[in-house]
Amino acid sequence: MIPDRQRVPVLDVDATPLRVNELIDALHGLIATGTTRTVLGHNLHSITLFHSRADFRSLYDQSSVILLDGAPVAMLWGLAHKRQLKPLGQGPMAYRLGSMDWIPALGGVKGLERVAVIGAGRAANTQAVARLRTIIPDATVDGMPGEGWDDELEMAVVEWLDRFRPQLVLLGLGMPLQETVLQRRLIQFPPAVYCAVGGAIEQVAGVQKLAPRWLGRLGLEWAWRLVLHPGRVAYRVFVEPWKLAGLLIRRHFQPSQTKGK
Repeated sequence: MIPDRQRVPVLDVDATPLRVNELIDALHGLIATGTTRTVLGHNLHSITLFHSRADFRSLYDQSSVILLDGAPVAMLWGLAHKRQLKPLGQGPMAYRLGSMDWIPALGGVKGLERVAVIGAGRAANTQAVARLRTIIPDATVDGMPGEGWDDELEMAVVEWLDRFRPQLVLLGLGMPLQETVLQRRLIQFPPAVYCAVGGAIEQVAGVQKLAPRWLGRLGLEWAWRLVLHPGRVAYRVFVEPWKLAGLLIRRHFQPSQTKGK
């Protein structure tokens, strides 16, 4: 059973707080339905897109699970839900789930037989598929690279998924491309659980170095990424929070009937 979504104050979004074992159980339940479901994550980047793009917001509104993927999101949620956390003796960071927190635990998903891995370059995709075959030894795992994504490749992926018929799809094209593809193609994709995993395919493959988990628990993973990929991350760290603040302020002063549109 999937817990109800809960409000993340200040950021004006809802999320599904889950720990790793709870998400693994939830994936089993979602797969068992045999229908199309999505698992997304909320960090400051996704929340900025959520408040600035109607198509992005629509995908999140319809998603089955929205993970707390980002330290500020988890911390703000925790401030509003201290009573829920106190009996468990855990802080909000126990509910902060990046893709690499739960992908290595996929072997615990009952009934998982076919997994598709879409994204990254050919070499990284191949390596990620090989590692996932060891994580989920009883499942058939196959992949398609996503480098140079265009309309032709997108259609090829639609056709490949229709032939393969996976139960679980790890879609790692980066945000917002992966979410845009889901919004555009879900109606054509075969029934499965589609998980947006960002750069995790390269991390599974060992191509991209993963930040130490203790940094993530302290909410400092952004600093690790900034050092390794300054050109890619600087905008998100130094500019986007101000953009998000402006969006939230404007949203706060909108008439209540226009919010959420």
